[in-house]
Amino acid sequence: MRVRIGYAAWIVGVVQFFVVHGIAESAWTTPYSWAHNNISDLGNAVCALRSEPEPRYICSPEHGLMNGSFIALGVLFLLGVVLTGGALWRRGPAAMAARVLLAGAGVGFALAGLAPADVNENTHVLGALLIMLLGNAGLVLTGFVLVRGVPATLRWGGVVWGVVAIAAFGLFLSRTYLGLGMGGMERVAALPLLAWVLSVGVHGLTDRAARASRAVPAARGRLGHDG
Repeated sequence: MRVRIGYAAWIVGVVQFFVVHGIAESAWTTPYSWAHNNISDLGNAVCALRSEPEPRYICSPEHGLMNGSFIALGVLFLLGVVLTGGALWRRGPAAMAARVLLAGAGVGFALAGLAPADVNENTHVLGALLIMLLGNAGLVLTGFVLVRGVPATLRWGGVVWGVVAIAAFGLFLSRTYLGLGMGGMERVAALPLLAWVLSVGVHGLTDRAARASRAVPAARGRLGHDG
């Protein structure tokens, strides 16, 4: 049950984030662009013209809802890292390092919601660093520290996604957007981590449910044979 709660926390955290993201962006009177707006623009508390890192007008009526979603995502993300335990992670210092780095990303999401970029920029930037630097570094390590029962697509997919996300973060900082726009490159740096935990959460719940369903007929068969 503990492990199932951990997987479910990841699923609920990511799904609610994207649902609220859609609600918040749809509330803008000026068009919100995935290419030209940062994710954190949705949480800005005051309507204003911002010049950095790219000129844009920000006015997010549902900023409170979005910041609440950031905080919820951080808490649920951290809960998943803690509760999945030995069912997902091997023992040893490398696995512990990966989990600590991923836990840092959970803290980062919470900080992003607690400190909107236009309220406390330094704390917000710290949150972003925890997500896109520490979290993605932890994602790279996942390919080497997950238990053998996890499919190779999730183990090595985490490595690939983590490397791509770290490279995208570097490009984002250098303002090299490769035609994706500022917001597009930021999403390449931030969203693979969420895609991975969502995929692992779904696999973890469905795999455990499948094993439980196979175990019931087997147990009945043993009871019938013993009878």
